[in-house]
Amino acid sequence: MSDHEVLHVKGRVLVGPEDLRDELWCVDGRITFDRPAAEAVTVEGWALPGLVDAHCHVGLDRHGPVDEATSEKQALADRDAGTLLIRDAGSPSDTRWIDGREDLPKVIRAGRHIARTRRYIRNYAHEIEPVDLVAYVGREARRGDGWVKLVGDWIDREAGDLTACWPRPEVEAAIAEAHRLGARVTAHCFAEDSLRDLVEAGIDCIEHATGLTEETIPLFAERGVAIVPTLVNIATFPHLADGGQEKFPRWSAHMRRLHERRYDTVGAAFDAGVPVFVGTDAGGSLAHGLVAEEVEELTKAGIPPIEALAATTWGARAWLGRPSLEEGAPADLVVYGEDPRVDVRVLAAPRRVVVNGRVLA
Repeated sequence: MSDHEVLHVKGRVLVGPEDLRDELWCVDGRITFDRPAAEAVTVEGWALPGLVDAHCHVGLDRHGPVDEATSEKQALADRDAGTLLIRDAGSPSDTRWIDGREDLPKVIRAGRHIARTRRYIRNYAHEIEPVDLVAYVGREARRGDGWVKLVGDWIDREAGDLTACWPRPEVEAAIAEAHRLGARVTAHCFAEDSLRDLVEAGIDCIEHATGLTEETIPLFAERGVAIVPTLVNIATFPHLADGGQEKFPRWSAHMRRLHERRYDTVGAAFDAGVPVFVGTDAGGSLAHGLVAEEVEELTKAGIPPIEALAATTWGARAWLGRPSLEEGAPADLVVYGEDPRVDVRVLAAPRRVVVNGRVLA
């Protein structure tokens, strides 16, 4: 359809989990519930807000930064899967050019990862020592879109296992600096050891969070600290453990334990009231476009389907400060053939993907 055509979406429009409308229109790239005078092209089905992938990396592959053509392919794969809002949880590439594209997902950037020296994947992060943490957090807070990404733990080759990367005083000062600059902070954390310090220091979110325990889950709930479990990524832990078995047996055994209890961990966090959101960790070693698989994984952890759906739609958008299907909001939505509240696997087969009011997939 051309930029000037009006789109009429009819059937069942899921404005909220229980708020169903019969129709909406997309006019000049915006949503309206008032019938326009202009003739419209009609799309029928079950409409949801564009899905959210709250842990995704555009501009990154397993080796580091990629060129714009590769970044475009990544963003298109996400779009065609229905992901129309991405929180990019760390990338060394400059992807600001995406903001000028009316056919690609909207991106909320966390700048570049900030990691301890030689304690993360090569070519991904600023690798620094604790004395420089506050300065680098300030730098990335200014570069990002309201988020900063720390690497909270990683394998310590001397210890032969996962250990925390940052001393508590430096973490407290760095998070305070980010908040002063109006940015929220999240951290990659696989293991148990770093979590209490990060949460008590005021962190806003933890990625993966496989190290949550019955001691730390109540702390997360009390402080309202969100988690993005990335269960499609945690599924790779056994393979990673096999690769490190000979050199780092303690680390390998630890990774297997974290994997084995992953569903119990996420389910217990959700039951305790910890906010849980959908993220795939696409862009490192994982393919883009896995958002439907991650929603299904959350249901395997015991999260009710409607809550798993909210974790990639209404709830996730509210958490990130972006609108859903509201009057005047950008017309970013996905249309399905069946009710995704009944079976979240419906998300894997979008009938239409609409970006800024245009049917693009």
